[in-house]
Amino acid sequence: MTQFKSIALIPAAGMGKRMGASINKQYLQLNGMPIVSRTISFFEQSPLIDSIYLVVPAEEIPYCRKYVIEACGFSKIEAIVPGGKERQNSVMNGLNAMRDHVADDDIVLIHDGVRPLITEQILYESIRTARVHDGALAAVPVKDTIKTVRGGIVTDTPPRESLWQAQTPQSFRFAKIFQAHLSAEADGFIGTDDASLIEHTGGEVHIIRGDYRNIKITTPEDLILAEAFLAVMERERTQC
Repeated sequence: MTQFKSIALIPAAGMGKRMGASINKQYLQLNGMPIVSRTISFFEQSPLIDSIYLVVPAEEIPYCRKYVIEACGFSKIEAIVPGGKERQNSVMNGLNAMRDHVADDDIVLIHDGVRPLITEQILYESIRTARVHDGALAAVPVKDTIKTVRGGIVTDTPPRESLWQAQTPQSFRFAKIFQAHLSAEADGFIGTDDASLIEHTGGEVHIIRGDYRNIKITTPEDLILAEAFLAVMERERTQC
């Protein structure tokens, strides 16, 4: 098999208004460690990951370098990249930062900075699938019945077996996702996630099974849930 690299691209440029905290949500403590530090730590420790690009608001780069990167001694951070107006712009900034340092077939795993409870199995399956398909999307089947609503009135009840809740990482060969972002820019298309940009170009994104614990921390309730999940996962690791 041709040698390739796997690069984590971690957008952490959100403001976190729903959290209602005095600092951006990625710097809130999760069991004694900033959320984004826990996310980075997973990729730092994984033997599957060669390097990491972190995207944060431009004004937070000095803070992030001192209190996240240097404080934790992370060595795989290739660059801290200034974010853009929207998440899609932030990811494109990250792709532009790495374009001279990666090959077309290298795998880019785009992962939310506030989704710290990813597993090595998800990472492995994401890389394996992205190697042979247009993209790999970690997702889980929805548990609840979903309603389509317009003007406060239910218009449809989609069959639950066809609905999956998207997570991250969303993983792609570099050339594939870079071209998808360029096409979106040219078309003025704003996607809800990176997989939707591949879909926009006619590509096929394959689902890999995520984990219900792989949550995105956006509200105070999420933080409580993440603390409980983290305690369970740490117990599971010590029992192996």
